[in-house]
Amino acid sequence: MTKHLKFDVETESIAEICKALGHPTRVQILTLLWKRDKRTCGEIVELIPSAQSTISKHLLELKKAHLVTIQNAGKKVIYSIDLDSIQILRKYLTSYLSTIEIPEENKTTVLTTRHKARGIKRHLKQYNYQFPNKKTKQEMLEIV
Repeated sequence: MTKHLKFDVETESIAEICKALGHPTRVQILTLLWKRDKRTCGEIVELIPSAQSTISKHLLELKKAHLVTIQNAGKKVIYSIDLDSIQILRKYLTSYLSTIEIPEENKTTVLTTRHKARGIKRHLKQYNYQFPNKKTKQEMLEIV
């Protein structure tokens, strides 16, 4: 049995937008529309290496989330960004991000991290799970 909670309209809208933005192709489509508004599905297909049917399905999901609007021009459908939804997302993210405090030592990113030629993946070691019973290479050599 699932529990259905009622949230305010803005929270529901943000959740719907974030769900739609959960696929990289949809983010790419919005980026293309942001760079040049009013594109047809065919124009988007030329720029994104996916089948026309796939792009159409992604555009439908963006439309359901009210991130794009459509305008019929004869047989063509022209897609544009729905700025009202983008403003809702912007307002939410601005408000949310302003409440987060990140300590200075944690502000480095992958883009600012520099690695030596050897040991490029060394920085990933801190994220590896430590197995309590795992023997080190030295211990394995001592056993043999």
